[in-house]
Amino acid sequence: MAVSVKVLPSPKCLFDDPIQIKVEGLSPLQEVTLRASLTDESGELFQSFAYYRAESNGELDLTCSSALGGSYSGVEPMGLLWSLESKTPFKRLAKKNVLTPFYVHVEVFEGHNITSQLLGKCINERKFLGEGVERIPVREGRLKATLFLPPVNVVSFLSGSGSFPGLIDLYGSGGGLVEYRASLLASRGFVTLALAYLAFEDIPAFPDILELDYFGEAVEFLRKQQQVKGTGIGVLGLSKGADLALSLATFLPGIQAAVSISGCGVNSFIPLRVNGFTIPPHPYDLGRMKAVGDSGIIDFSEVLDDPRDPATWACRIPVEKSPAKLLFLSAQDDRNWKSELYCREAVHCLRQCGRDVEFYCYPGAGHLLEPPYLPLCQASIHKLIGGYMLWGGQWREHARAQDDAWHKIQVFFQQHLLASDAIKSNL
Repeated sequence: MAVSVKVLPSPKCLFDDPIQIKVEGLSPLQEVTLRASLTDESGELFQSFAYYRAESNGELDLTCSSALGGSYSGVEPMGLLWSLESKTPFKRLAKKNVLTPFYVHVEVFEGHNITSQLLGKCINERKFLGEGVERIPVREGRLKATLFLPPVNVVSFLSGSGSFPGLIDLYGSGGGLVEYRASLLASRGFVTLALAYLAFEDIPAFPDILELDYFGEAVEFLRKQQQVKGTGIGVLGLSKGADLALSLATFLPGIQAAVSISGCGVNSFIPLRVNGFTIPPHPYDLGRMKAVGDSGIIDFSEVLDDPRDPATWACRIPVEKSPAKLLFLSAQDDRNWKSELYCREAVHCLRQCGRDVEFYCYPGAGHLLEPPYLPLCQASIHKLIGGYMLWGGQWREHARAQDDAWHKIQVFFQQHLLASDAIKSNL
């Protein structure tokens, strides 16, 4: 019997979809190696591998078969995805062109050796745009953004109407126009605006000041879209984008829910002009950056001053004044900055004011909490500082955190942006 490798329920799926990998046609208890590989848009090869022993029926099912070693061990149905690692050190797997998928090659080799005989293979096509999702570049007024509109069949499932909850998606200080999280959220039934605010086209990498009015234009643009349900908008941000998300929720009308991912409750690094006044940047000292061994990697985690110091409180975002529902997600092994400390401080202030706020901190996770199955990036180049930044995280724990956080983000926005009779979800 020929060896076959199957990806179920379909070899084509969204990137954040879990899959079942099965191998059939092996000999009983045969030892094999499974390898996954993909080539990113820059030509960089990412690979993972794991050793297995077939069951007595000559089959492997990664949802219940245990890896004996390799890139991971134990029962890890998605281990071949989340353990992908580049041959070149400090490379981050990210998607620039969401119109094209990643192609993951899954191969089975004889014995516990990837240089031995190839027994079988298949390809898993992992997309960032669901069927029917529209991608619309936006250059309106000052806005530099991309709008993603979900397909009608997703809308009727989530809200039972011809409209969607609306989200603004903000990434961090690396800048650019990052679309892959927004495109996946649109594929799950959210009108999502991926918004650039640093280092894109004519927007400088490190402006003298950020204007809240710019983000207000994005809110108004999204509210005017006929596909957006109601008037309430959600916003989510990672890193620097997280404190901006909190600022939008505090100072702009119409923000109904906000998610802070690996962020803090202070205005970081760039002054923010708000309605005639300016919130200064939280004090920091680049002299506190540390080199990690001889690798050239920079540990940035001690750069910011302690947010508990009253001398820094003028830089706090007064989130207790925000009418929005708030969700904080942080990581205990965040080496970019102490997001656990900063989030706990913000959550403590909110709860002292009687606010009900959601907060989750993930042990072993690093700074870059991304959509599920994107592999951990422990360090990579940061354009703004011109060097390699340490992000932190442990492989298995980080994968668990991303899976859970992605679920919580979608449920949170569904609960607070959809009518109570349309909250029911299959998530």
